[in-house]
Order: sequence, then C-alpha cells, then structure tokens
Amino acid sequence: MARLRAAPAALLGPLALLAAVSLAVDHVPMLLWSTQRSQWNPDTALHEGHIVSAQELTVLLKPFFDQNSRNLILFLQDTLSIDDFTYLSESYGNKNPFQNIQEILQSSPSSLVLPAVDCMATKYLLRSLQESGDWKLTNITNLDVSQLQVNTSKPNLLVVQLQPLVSGLNEISTLEAIAENDKIIGRLTMDLQERGIHFSVIYTAVRPSRISRRTDVVWELRRQLMATEEEDSLSYPPLNVTTGNDTCILYYAGNFSLRANNSVLIDLTNATFVTRNVDISSSECSDSNTTLSLKYTRPVNGISSLEIRFLMTNKFYGGSARNWSTLDSVEIVQDGEMFAKFSVSVISAPAEYSFHCQLVGTSNLYSARLIPSNNEAKNWDVFISKFQIQGFNIENNQFSYASDCTGFFTPGIWMGLVTSILLLWILTYGIHMIMQLTTNNRFDDPKGPALSVPQTE
Repeated sequence: MARLRAAPAALLGPLALLAAVSLAVDHVPMLLWSTQRSQWNPDTALHEGHIVSAQELTVLLKPFFDQNSRNLILFLQDTLSIDDFTYLSESYGNKNPFQNIQEILQSSPSSLVLPAVDCMATKYLLRSLQESGDWKLTNITNLDVSQLQVNTSKPNLLVVQLQPLVSGLNEISTLEAIAENDKIIGRLTMDLQERGIHFSVIYTAVRPSRISRRTDVVWELRRQLMATEEEDSLSYPPLNVTTGNDTCILYYAGNFSLRANNSVLIDLTNATFVTRNVDISSSECSDSNTTLSLKYTRPVNGISSLEIRFLMTNKFYGGSARNWSTLDSVEIVQDGEMFAKFSVSVISAPAEYSFHCQLVGTSNLYSARLIPSNNEAKNWDVFISKFQIQGFNIENNQFSYASDCTGFFTPGIWMGLVTSILLLWILTYGIHMIMQLTTNNRFDDPKGPALSVPQTE
C-alpha cells in the first residue's frame, strides 16, 4: 500500500517540471472514467475556460493509484479538440462518431470530462505514468483484442495508440477515422468488462486538432488562419543531424506513422521529435548524397528493431542551370532482415531550399507519394503530415525557404479556367452568329411588278 500511495508523488515530479517550463497555451480534452464508483467528487468539475495544469492533472489522476484494482488504459490519439465532439456529431446527422464513448460515459459508475488540459502535460503523459510506478506496460497494436492477456495481480498499463487523423483531407475522412477509433475503444472496454476486470481509462490526444467550420465567419478569417498555421505547427523543434559543428540534415513532421500488414500501427512522432528516442548515428552527409537514418528499438510489441532511411541526392541539371536536391527513395528495415523500398514522386527542390508537403505517404490521395518498389513494401503503409526536409546547404541550423509540393494549378483554379473558357466560347459563338445575320437589299414596290428573287440568291 505504501508503494501505491507513493505513485502520485513520483508522478508529480515530472509533470511539475513540465509545467514550469511550459509556456504553451494549446490544450486538448481528456476523458476519464472508471468501473469503480466515487473516483471523483462532484466538486471536481472545472469552470469553463480553465486549462488544467500539470499539477492539477496529478491530483485528478490520484484516484487511479489509490483504488484496489490498478488497471489503467491510455487511449492516445494524435489530435483532438473539444469542438470535435459537438461539431462532428451535429454536422452529419445520425452519424455520431463518438457513439461508444458517449454510451460508456453515461453508463460508467464514475467519469470526468476535462475540456482543456495543457498539451505539455498530455504530450509526456505516457512517460510520466511509466516513471510513476511499477507498471506492466503493454502496447496494444493488434485490433483483435480477444487474445489480450491481463494479469490482474499486478498493476497494468495498457497503451493504445489510436490511428492518426488525416487532417489534410476532407471532414468525411476525419469523421471516419474518429468513428474507427471509437469502435476500438468500445471493443476493448467491452471485452474487459465481460471478463469481470475492473479498470480505469484515459482518453486524450497529444495535440489539438484544427477542424474547419462551415460558417460565414470561416471564409472571412480563412486567409488569416492559413497565414498563422505554419507558425503554430512547429510545436517542437525539427530533428537535426550534425557533422562536427555543422548541421547537415533537418527533418520535421507533424505526424510520422507507419502501419504494418494493415493492422499494427506504429506512431513514431513522439519518439522522433519529442523524446528523441531514436538513433541517428548511421546518417551520412556529403555534398552529393545524404542519408537520414532513423533507428528505433522495440517501437511496438513484436518488432525488436526498425530502421527508416531517407536517401537524397544533389545533382546539377543543365536545363535549369542549377543544382536540385531530390528525395530518391525511402527504405524500411525491420529486425535487420525484412527490407522494404519505396520510390518517391514529386519530392524535389532547388538545392538551396528545403522541401515541404502537407501530406506524404503511400495513399493515392496524398500530394507526394511513396510507391512500393518491392513486394515487402506492399506490407507497409506510411503516413507523414506537415513533412519538411532539407539535406543540403543548411545555414544557421534552420530550414531554408520551402519549396512546396502544391502545384500552381489547384483543382479550384482548373475549374475556374475551364468554366471561363466555356463561357468565352459561348460568347464568341453567339457574336459570330449575330455577325452572320443579313438584311434584304431589295424591297417590293406596290406600284410596280412583283419582286422576283431567284433561288440561287
């Protein structure tokens, strides 16, 4: 019992340190519920607009450590905002993407909804929980939870990395992704309840989502939001590779995730950019060739090692009379044996620039595609959002001007051009037909003989 009560104190240290250095105002919602009663007092509800700090979150999580059964499930999503619950539920009629979560909260003996929790507290929540006690950590990546074994004699921490939300696509895609995550949550909690296992749940995200709103105000503020989006997106510094005192590679991604065999989700965002639990010692830099090597040890259960390589070249092209840097291929090596190679399309920029693209991956919907080059690559799905990379001519340890993958002619521009050309053709044809109209040059004289017009005229 002494060890159980010492857990909140151990958790307070890391979270308090994070709160002291955090100046961020971004926040995400957090849903807490438990199969045991009276976990939180009725006075726990916070007033609207209050952002829960790291210290306050520690107090709110304390009941999880004091209860007799210490089985904690952490559902971690990449992005989520409190507006998602109301907007997505109300905008699509009967399609409620949070149906299971809503039913669970209503039926749980005790639950608590925190509309706003400081992102710095949630971003390091998993690491803080691991350091807070003697947990048996289990990463659940297989969607089939029927084979999950839970030893209730020891404290269990089950971590479920939910699939990322593709914010760059339309709202229907976001709705479907959230609905799929809702099904995963409902499936796992229902399975544990049927086994008679008591547990507590935390459902939150690392970063807030920025979903569009179909109102008149949106279109008036759209340009302002787009202007500040790039500044707000860099919530953590990019990964840098140095040779001596010089930086030779910079890499950044808002979300960096892989999926193996259509089932095992591997979210590498935090390990790459936040905790820096990645080995980059095998990266190579030169004036003509650069390789960014990212090595991870046990990123998920079942994979002991994973290496991802980005291979870039710097060549001179006479047609443009300048050097261009190109990302030629991406390679994935699992457990030192299974080798997957992808060829890359549309990722190139002048050698003095960096390259940026909102969506990069294996899907046909992405602006820059990774195309499988061998059979092993067909077993992998890659998703990278807010992708930016530079492998040459880096100055002051910062990205240079970004060459974006978005073309000059977007679908909207093409639609406008085609419509304008069609209307111009109709106008030209109408003017041409009017100009072909002729009037009679001879008229009938009532006092003279009848006018005879030959058929040839």
